[in-house]
Amino acid sequence: MKVKDFLIENKLSVGDNFRLLLERLGLFDEAYVKKIEGVVGEPAKMSKSKGNTVDPEEAIKRYGADTVRLYILFAGPVEKDFEWTEEGVQGAYRFLRRLWSLFFKHLDTIKPLSYSAKDFKNLKPQAKEIRRKAHQTLKKYLEDMQELSFNTAIASIMELVNALQDFSPQEEEDYKVLKEALELTLFMLYPLAPHICEELWHRLGKEGLMIYHRFPEPDEEALKSEEIEIPVQVNGKLRAVIRVPLDEEEERVKRLALEDPRVARLLDGKQVKKVVYVKNKLINLVVGDG
Repeated sequence: MKVKDFLIENKLSVGDNFRLLLERLGLFDEAYVKKIEGVVGEPAKMSKSKGNTVDPEEAIKRYGADTVRLYILFAGPVEKDFEWTEEGVQGAYRFLRRLWSLFFKHLDTIKPLSYSAKDFKNLKPQAKEIRRKAHQTLKKYLEDMQELSFNTAIASIMELVNALQDFSPQEEEDYKVLKEALELTLFMLYPLAPHICEELWHRLGKEGLMIYHRFPEPDEEALKSEEIEIPVQVNGKLRAVIRVPLDEEEERVKRLALEDPRVARLLDGKQVKKVVYVKNKLINLVVGDG
């Protein structure tokens, strides 16, 4: 058995002693150590006895406590070990900076706005989808936190922030949707990165600490999927119309089309050679003899 295979099989690492040797010789280089560990054995796990622990105070001084907390909770499931990486810490730091920039990009516009349920009754498609995304994220977040799945909860928040960055509000109702979504983001992130959330909360003109405000609940109306009608063609001829959720994936639309009784009768004994799906527009089944 090769040395590399033996070390990997037994979950051993050359890094434990190799790091200390290079340090004593004054030749230590983190990139070189990682390169060697990638070729032979596994990366060294942190341990006091191995002298390879990371001082969190140094990371906090450099990136802030919120970044370190967020990185640790995002690194993986709570029941599993993880390898501390500088790249991972920097990733958490960049995310918080993006969130900060997003707030201040729109702060002057959204700060004076107030909103209520009636403001969200007749939203345009993009704003409606953003609001749905925000409340879907909140619902998933609450489920993940119940299971202590902090990493997946954080991943959902990051996805929401990405969507908000791509959102281009034009009218006052759009900005109200954005403000609500940003406030929901702060509530979700608060247990994980409280300092930046409190700061942004007060920049929005809010009174009192966030912990004294009621935690929001998902809006069931916002969570409802909008349905649309899709024409079903067979060899280019209209044969049925089915109702599907907006932006539904092709496979589900195809299944619903094939299950329609009018379509099923036409396909009896025939084979679907090709499917042409124009999202939210139509589906055409090209069929031939089986």
